[in-house]
Amino acid sequence: METLGMSPSKEQEYKDIEADLKKRIEGEVRFDKYSRLLYSTDASMYEIEPIGVVIPRHKGDVQAVIEAANHFAVPLLPRGGGTALAGQTVGHAIVLDFSKYMNRVLEVNQEELWCRVEPGLVQDELNAHVRPMGLLFGPDTSTSNRATIGGMIGNNSAGAHSLTYGKTLDHVLELTVYLSDGSEVVLKDLSFGELGAKVAQDNLEGRIYREIARLAEEHKQEILARYPKIMRRVSGYNLDEFAKPKPFNLSRMVVGSEGTLACVVEAKMRLVPKPKWTALDVIHFEDDIAALEASHAILETAPYALESTDKLVLDLARGNIVQSKRLGFVQGSPSSLLMVEYAGDTEAAVREQVDKLEKLRQSRKIGYAATQAFKPEEVRAVWGVRKAGLGLLLGIKGDKKPIAFVEDTAVEPAKLPEFIKRFREILTRHDARAGYYGHCSVGCMHIRPLINLKQEGEVKKMVAIADEIAELVLEFHGALSGEHGDGLARSHFNERLYGPVLYNAFRQIKRSFDPNNLMNPGKIVDAPAMTESLRISPAYKTWAPETLLDFSGQGGFAAAVEMCSGMGECRKKLDGTMCPSYMATLDEEHSTRGRANALRAVLSGKVPNRDFSGKRLYEVLDLCLECKACKAECPSNVDMAKLKYEFLSHYYRANGLPLRNRLFGRIEKWNRWGSRLAPFSNWLANSRPNRWLLELLAGVDRRRPLPRFARETFEDWHRNHRPEGKESRGEVVLFHDTFNTFNTPSVAITATLLLERSGYRVVVPEKRCCGRPMISKGMLREAKENAAKNVQSLFPYAERGVAIVGLEPSCLLTLRDEYPDLLRTQASKLVARQSFLLEEFLLRERDAGRLSLAFKSNGRKALLHGHCHQKALVGTAPTLAVLRWAGFEVSEIDSGCCGMAGSFGFEKEHYDLSVAIANRRLVPAVQASGSEVRVVASGISCRQQIEHLADRRAKHPAEVLWEQVEK
Repeated sequence: METLGMSPSKEQEYKDIEADLKKRIEGEVRFDKYSRLLYSTDASMYEIEPIGVVIPRHKGDVQAVIEAANHFAVPLLPRGGGTALAGQTVGHAIVLDFSKYMNRVLEVNQEELWCRVEPGLVQDELNAHVRPMGLLFGPDTSTSNRATIGGMIGNNSAGAHSLTYGKTLDHVLELTVYLSDGSEVVLKDLSFGELGAKVAQDNLEGRIYREIARLAEEHKQEILARYPKIMRRVSGYNLDEFAKPKPFNLSRMVVGSEGTLACVVEAKMRLVPKPKWTALDVIHFEDDIAALEASHAILETAPYALESTDKLVLDLARGNIVQSKRLGFVQGSPSSLLMVEYAGDTEAAVREQVDKLEKLRQSRKIGYAATQAFKPEEVRAVWGVRKAGLGLLLGIKGDKKPIAFVEDTAVEPAKLPEFIKRFREILTRHDARAGYYGHCSVGCMHIRPLINLKQEGEVKKMVAIADEIAELVLEFHGALSGEHGDGLARSHFNERLYGPVLYNAFRQIKRSFDPNNLMNPGKIVDAPAMTESLRISPAYKTWAPETLLDFSGQGGFAAAVEMCSGMGECRKKLDGTMCPSYMATLDEEHSTRGRANALRAVLSGKVPNRDFSGKRLYEVLDLCLECKACKAECPSNVDMAKLKYEFLSHYYRANGLPLRNRLFGRIEKWNRWGSRLAPFSNWLANSRPNRWLLELLAGVDRRRPLPRFARETFEDWHRNHRPEGKESRGEVVLFHDTFNTFNTPSVAITATLLLERSGYRVVVPEKRCCGRPMISKGMLREAKENAAKNVQSLFPYAERGVAIVGLEPSCLLTLRDEYPDLLRTQASKLVARQSFLLEEFLLRERDAGRLSLAFKSNGRKALLHGHCHQKALVGTAPTLAVLRWAGFEVSEIDSGCCGMAGSFGFEKEHYDLSVAIANRRLVPAVQASGSEVRVVASGISCRQQIEHLADRRAKHPAEVLWEQVEK
């Protein structure tokens, strides 16, 4: 265990705690410096290094950790997805991460509409489990694809449909918890007799029941006077729930307590019937206050949900790779949108509701335009943009960031327009810009002022704004937090908001549950000042390594790392590609956020700068497959692949380049020789002695079949090829990659024939390897040499407007994505602009009316797996469109990454993970398709993985298109 900067006595204490925990539990115990730093942040502006991290396998581990915490008198902090915005899940404590193992659905009762789950279960995964039963869990946070049920309980989360479903509190039936003394108790509705028995107990549980009953009765009038009378209020403890005429259920006190009272290990949650149909009417406004004023009238139509978003969020969405593709519903350049959703049992019913709203809108002149969404994919697109609002704001470049500190205020909906006007006046006085979006239906808006926490004056501005907004909230009888919680950002305001009597009652609640102050101390009561423990502060400094890649577009290498806000989108598991290693391991260290945190720790001096070329940082980055999904799917567009390339170049310069990197990085050379020596080379490469030797000397796993070499390469074929037909449409450059030249030349041959049939003269200039294998292995200097030679060869064509067409996405897109960063020249940028994947080029030419191919109309079925780089930088829409044009009935697998990632899947230490990634979604989908379905994949690595694991031969789009051409 590394304990940098720790006193000898503290170091020994931590070692003793670590050793004791390893004896007690079956889960994982991590006390090394990097593990602590990975859990030192969440999605808030705070950073506190924990004592250590425990990843429990079952509730017995949790009990053992609580017992150890009592023995050593150290705090505990339960944590789910780490998506808290107010700092609830950071602290100097032993962090309990429930998300990796304790994430099961234990029971579902369809008749009684409830489920029993473990706290680490992600909300979307619960809904995926119960959706086939026609059910769902009502509260739906924007972080639903990574927020855990335990975190939602701790926070009392709500979401876009709280107008219909309320908060998490409204759906908790029963909690199994461990109290601070390690005793296991079940909290549920109690009859009068059961409550009497609990109160009579002579133990911690009995004392808690007695104290809560006393406080609720004693302060009933103060509760009625001071608690905000609004739907959205999660600040403080839920003492008001015990002043209501309903069965006594102590779980209602634990909900929203942010882990300060007890540790939840099981939850019985209410489920609701899933609507059969939903539809949206998206109303456009030229003024955001007018939108809020209109929301009051719209609420009279009983919508299922009513949300708003502003121009800043929409402008940021236009610059985001993923979100920009969803903006087809936006008309013009609105200042604000209202997203109004209706639900019903039939499509006709929801259409009728939308029609009624449209009549109301037109009669009252509400908004300047509206877009209706009835198809499920249209509805998903609208909600996708709304859910991305937070991440899009956090992706703003520069030192001024949208900080969460007054972002969760809630007031009575009818008062919201006036409240926002006053809110804006405060920001204007402080010269602060902000994004505005949120739940206008329930009066809860998310307003995040842009603050530069690196400047002392800006930190003071933040404090002043927070103080004035707190007073404004009090004036409007609202809440400082409608769903995001108190944490470190707002807990210090609770005494002002609730008054000294209730605040003292909160302290007594805390003491009754946690007499030794071990459960996530410093939240809700007795909190530090909001400016303590800031992740970025005036004292924050970074050093900048000299980089071979150009990071000026991100503001430098350190700024590119700081783009990660900690919101944890990279921890999703059910869809998309980001992050394939996390999806397989469920380990924070293997998420994009974990890697960014580790890099930031080195750059900011949390660990020595020499660690930038150290083994531990290498281990953190090792399982990054360089898929680039984070560049597209992370709302902040963190480009971890690019950061890893740069790191590897420094690491290998300091530690030497391994033999395996030389072999894979210079794969073109070996492939060229392999083809010259084929078929002998194929026999030799796959012989048992050679496989054993390759595994021993280079770590190439013997279980992975090696690609075969073609005796006649594409270059050989093309030299002897004489085109048939007219070349009426001019030239096109075919950028023939290493693999489709030496391993599968049939792909390049069919692409050539296809382009010639389309009327083009195919030019195959001399070139070097694109450099992708070198880049992936940190060999940036060699890659730069290749890039310079290739740009020199391709620039004359690009300058004349000739398209450069490629077949292997990772190779062709290197010209687009890496060459400008490697070379930093105008020539490389022009080559990048003129580079297209084959399907992109064909679609462009067809849509421009310059291309007409005759295809067979046999209606064959096809199943498409998109290449990761293609999905991140281009998308699969061109491939789908061209395949449909060719007569295929094509569907796309939401398969994520295939797990190969070039050489990654060949490497002994990575083979099992590569297989696990493929087996999550890709392999089952391929195996479930019939033999008559053509499997299509543009990446050679993808095709290798499919053949190896699914025993199906996938074909390149060029091959299946050529098959369909009328000869």
